[in-house]
Amino acid sequence: MHRPIRIGVQIAPQHASYPVLRDAVRRMEDLGVDLVMGWDHFFPLTGDRDGAHFEAFTVLAAMAEQTSRVEFGPLVSATAFRNPDLVADMARTIDHISAHDTGTGRFILGLGAGWNEKDFVEYGYPFGTVGSRLSAFEAAVPRIRERLARLNPAPTRHVPILIGGGGERRTLRVVAEHADMWHAFGDVETLTHKTRVLAEHCRAVGRDVSEIEFSTGTSVRGLGVGDPETAERFVELGFTTFILAITPPELDDTALRALLRWRDERAG
Repeated sequence: MHRPIRIGVQIAPQHASYPVLRDAVRRMEDLGVDLVMGWDHFFPLTGDRDGAHFEAFTVLAAMAEQTSRVEFGPLVSATAFRNPDLVADMARTIDHISAHDTGTGRFILGLGAGWNEKDFVEYGYPFGTVGSRLSAFEAAVPRIRERLARLNPAPTRHVPILIGGGGERRTLRVVAEHADMWHAFGDVETLTHKTRVLAEHCRAVGRDVSEIEFSTGTSVRGLGVGDPETAERFVELGFTTFILAITPPELDDTALRALLRWRDERAG
């Protein structure tokens, strides 16, 4: 399945006022990015760990109203933090908000098992073990799918589910079973291996791996934009979506502009 190269940004709702975050999102859409992603944490992950931070889905609902073109969502939301049926309802609602008058929403529901212990402990969620969090994740994803299919009104479109992670035995199995998009980190060698494992899981569940959109988080240097051969190696693996971390309020978009030029030049 042929897909165009897509460039996105991840804007963390940390260490910035809401107006700064709002303006950053608008600026990214004006620059021409394809996706604007957030994250689902309760505290900053960099800098002052008790610094300013906003809740993910509330910000995403505002983003739905502020933007008109980009797709957006959490990269990713921990399934342990909310009832899965409620998550489906929240996703459907934001999908409708983002549709405006077009009739088609733009929300992407990114899901993961969760990993940051402080988020769990401070907000009263049992942290458990990696295994217990994965078990809850495995149970939550199909439940979210089922609820999305039963909601009234229905979503404006099939809400894409993005799953983040590279765990080879369990996470990639869930990707094969349920994901529309897969987000992974790593160099070319690492992702070569991970894509092979995912393809094996897809064969096991009777699914064509090409149905899944591959996404990776990267820097302009990590992608190798200055080296077309390196960039093409990621594309040859099936990766077509590249998401760059952007931190307000500085918003140095030099690397982002390089990625956007690479996308446009490649498209001809």
